Amino acid sequence: MNGQRRENIKPGCKVVIVLKKDQRSGRLTEGIVKDLLTKSLVHSHGIKVRLTNGQVGRVKQILE
Repeated sequence: MNGQRRENIKPGCKVVIVLKKDQRSGRLTEGIVKDLLTKSLVHSHGIKVRLTNGQVGRVKQILE
């Protein structure tokens, strides 16, 4: 699943995100969602989330 729809992402989900500092390189970071920061239902670059370790980024993939 991709991370563009807010309804697909819940706290506790395991996701792959791209951090702001890694947007140019495309380096991905894996973690568990703590908070959803994007209020809109859909976002073309991915829903912004905070991971349990405090990192903030946009969801690129939701891991099953």
